[in-house]
Amino acid sequence: MATTPCKYDWPEAGERKLIGKRISRVDGPAKASGRAKYTYDMNPPGMLYGKIVRSPYAHVRITSIDISEAQKLPGVKAVRLIQKEGTEIQWEGDEIVGIAATSEEIAEDAARRVKVEYAQMPAFVADADLAAAEQAGRTKVTKDDQQGDVAKAFQDPDAVISEGFYGQPVICHCCMEAHGQVTVFNDTPSLKIWQSTQAVSNNPGQYAEVLKIPASSVELVCQNMGGGFGSKFQVDRWGIECARLSHDAGGAPVKIMLERAAELQVAGTRPSLYGHIRVAAKKDGTLIAWQSDSWGTGGVGGAGVPPLPYVFTAIPNQKVKYTAVSTNTGGARAWRAPNHPQSAVLTMGALDDLAAKLNMDPIVFLTKNIHLAPEPLQKIYLDEFPIARQLSQWDKYWHPRGQGGSGPVKRGLGVSMHTWGGRGHNSTCNVTINPDGSVEVALGSQDLGVGTRTVINIVAAESLGLPLEAVTVKLGDSRYPFSGASGGSTTVGGVSSSTRRGAVDARDALFAAVAPSLGVPADQLESVNGRIQARGDASKSLAWKQACAKLGTKPIQVTGKNPGDCSLNSSGVGGVQVADVSVDTESGIVRVNRMTAVQDCGLVIDLKTAESQVFGAQIMGITYALFEEKVVDPQTGKTLNANMEAYKLAGIGDIPDLVAHMMTGPGYDERGPVGLAEPPTVSPGAAIANAVANAIGVRVPTIPITPDKVLAALNGNQKGATA
Repeated sequence: MATTPCKYDWPEAGERKLIGKRISRVDGPAKASGRAKYTYDMNPPGMLYGKIVRSPYAHVRITSIDISEAQKLPGVKAVRLIQKEGTEIQWEGDEIVGIAATSEEIAEDAARRVKVEYAQMPAFVADADLAAAEQAGRTKVTKDDQQGDVAKAFQDPDAVISEGFYGQPVICHCCMEAHGQVTVFNDTPSLKIWQSTQAVSNNPGQYAEVLKIPASSVELVCQNMGGGFGSKFQVDRWGIECARLSHDAGGAPVKIMLERAAELQVAGTRPSLYGHIRVAAKKDGTLIAWQSDSWGTGGVGGAGVPPLPYVFTAIPNQKVKYTAVSTNTGGARAWRAPNHPQSAVLTMGALDDLAAKLNMDPIVFLTKNIHLAPEPLQKIYLDEFPIARQLSQWDKYWHPRGQGGSGPVKRGLGVSMHTWGGRGHNSTCNVTINPDGSVEVALGSQDLGVGTRTVINIVAAESLGLPLEAVTVKLGDSRYPFSGASGGSTTVGGVSSSTRRGAVDARDALFAAVAPSLGVPADQLESVNGRIQARGDASKSLAWKQACAKLGTKPIQVTGKNPGDCSLNSSGVGGVQVADVSVDTESGIVRVNRMTAVQDCGLVIDLKTAESQVFGAQIMGITYALFEEKVVDPQTGKTLNANMEAYKLAGIGDIPDLVAHMMTGPGYDERGPVGLAEPPTVSPGAAIANAVANAIGVRVPTIPITPDKVLAALNGNQKGATA
């Protein structure tokens, strides 16, 4: 169905000079040279160093706090009680006392002088053991639904049934740049914050509400940040206490950046998910039934309900139960595509096992059942599977289970698929064309390190017919127009749409200003290659600077918004990934040979940074599939690997060939930009787990797939394989 043309519509493919091309990040040189400044680099004159005294226990009650010796230490400028005597502490690392001093060493010395006494309480952290959680009274069933006749479907004489246990533990965000901020808070009242955050425009209101000051008196700055992945939306208690310490110290700047141990203890996790899955299909491979009993934890507050069965939501007969487990651990936060990676591991693992039992190629099996996926995604998956098959050399390397080679090293391939929403968030920007020809785009967005500045620059320059360097992008300051938080892969859709509308309106205002000089109606002008000219007639033209000079002394300033007139972005993407692995059956070591991703994200603004997003997601996926786990002592509740030595991440030698294919052209570009950051993070764990099963012939039921689990699975010890 054709849509009515709109002046804001994205340029047709043949008209694009910048959109969809491979363009390097505009802030790349500043970051590579060290000129880009992060929160950690902010050191205002007179700055004090903040330190938090944290609970060393997972579940206790505070019986007494003595801060007198810390207060007496020379160089200590402020000490604050964050928790009161009698408070119940529910996780290790919770904040007890805040200190500000003239040096880090003095602050640390003062922290050691704080005396806190605790009454021990029983801590529960065994989220993988549902029976133990039920016995401890730590469970709550948050979903128990049924549709169709599940029992009858499983009794169908034509049914082939597969049953299994699947899961993954709690993992951490591991942002390269820790959480933290520098605050300056005086009695005016005036509060300025340099914070590593995903929510530049949103967080000032949070500070203002808690500190009971006008929101207009708060300014937040975040020009660059080293990753957030969903963990840096809120101001956090340490942020509020940092501001209060500044106020108590007479308005002196105070810096608190989390140490790595605290980062892993309290700065957010991805919830665990475990489940017993039973799934059935007819002998021809048609899915007919799904039954899952799953559980997981997001800390004391439990976790959100996972979307099971994943992607194949229309299986006709379903029984789905989910139990939230409460544990004495630091709380969960959004982690790239919340609940989707875990749900993919359970669903795609169960379906892969069923395909093996049916003696079917998994891609053939998934394709056969694509009608059970949401209708808008079906064509996307049908387009993507053949491309994934070709790029991964599936027909060359895939084989029935257990036929991975004659030697000790077995090779195998596994496949997974995923989806995500990603509609552009609310965004407002100011586009200014100055009489000297300079152009500025300003908005209160943030660049998490993924190329947001570059996307805004491309859209503005494309819309105005200018080169990239002719446009200056200003973001990362709450004084700029409001733009939404960077979460849910909504940023590019939001900022590109507001920038497009603002830039087109600013361009049209310039056309109106110069039309009399050219003797051409404004609606018959175009901006091409840095010139304003009659459409299709370069003889009637002005250079950009000449045209802007016609403005006199008054610049053009236009506000662009999303949402707004015309549809410029949409939601709902699909992706397919294939993992190619080799497994040493003597050592249990898994190595990934290649990761292939075929991903839809609507209109691609910058192909280079889009592919980079996919590569980053694949690397992140390899890491959580093979290495990551937050290890907590079951008796004490203490995190045993709260450092970067013991909390394992992939190294450069663990990263294989990465292949990314973006779905572009007719059927995709018309949708406008859709979120990309999160979707390709969903499938790697499932694809790698399935590839390992294909290689060695047995399922390693839980990720991370470590050597001990591989050897246990090969020896038929499923209990050891799940530990």
